[in-house]
Amino acid sequence: MKKRNFILLTLVLALFLNACTTKKGKSKDGYFMAMENRYLGQKRPGLIPELFAPSIINTDFREAEAAFTPDLKEFYFRRRGGKYKNNTLVVLQYKDNKWVESIVPPRAGEPFISTDNKILYLGEKYRERTDFGWSKVKSLGSPFEEIPIMRLTSSSDGTYFFDEATRSGFGTLRYSQLIDGKREEPKALPEEINTGKWNAHPFIAPDESYLIWDGDREDGYGDSDLYISFRQKDDSWGAAINLGDKINTEFEDAYGSISPDGKYFFFHRSRSSSGGGNKADIFWVDAKIIENLRPKQ
Repeated sequence: MKKRNFILLTLVLALFLNACTTKKGKSKDGYFMAMENRYLGQKRPGLIPELFAPSIINTDFREAEAAFTPDLKEFYFRRRGGKYKNNTLVVLQYKDNKWVESIVPPRAGEPFISTDNKILYLGEKYRERTDFGWSKVKSLGSPFEEIPIMRLTSSSDGTYFFDEATRSGFGTLRYSQLIDGKREEPKALPEEINTGKWNAHPFIAPDESYLIWDGDREDGYGDSDLYISFRQKDDSWGAAINLGDKINTEFEDAYGSISPDGKYFFFHRSRSSSGGGNKADIFWVDAKIIENLRPKQ
């Protein structure tokens, strides 16, 4: 009888531990976060875009340019309007089982966090993570500091993909590989991507299997649309694919990215507000919309 009770107790304990493991997710540094607290505690979206955390981050001001850290414990975005006279970099951090908002001075460049969580890219500038927070703002150096970069993203191998802050010409998107520890001169991406009146805000997949950006083309739905190009077997880039009318609207739809866990697609939508200013909100949607567009090979 005692042996039977012991076995029964062991089974109950095993089920309990399994339930705890299922409920909690472990980040790379060993930190546990309950699943329901991830993504600011928001209910997960389906295949129709929804406002992201409307009761937490969306205001009458402009909120745009969203970026999560790989461990999902920090969420960065820019805010402008009201007391925020200029673009201001804001971060929500998960501390003591709650999300806490603060400002990240002094530079409010468009944020992107490296896949190893060590670098915060801000256009042609960057900051390194230290034991005490982010370092002082540093320059990427030549030739990047000569290019008016808005958004720079990096693959797991360290290849940069970036734009330029100009509407003259095509707004060329470029890339720069890291070869034997040395950064190569930037090269323009092919015409499959650099076509139309405007190309900006590229996001490269960690494995470089696809590139997302926003542009102004004849096949668009409005001001600017989000597009994707998939890497082909011969290493070339496939034709640009419009993300469709569930994502793109008559307004400016821009700054697309996939969450670090690959589950959700984030972007922002801009439009003129009743007060004459520029209003933007951050949206998210299930990343299956990306996989549904991937060509079958």
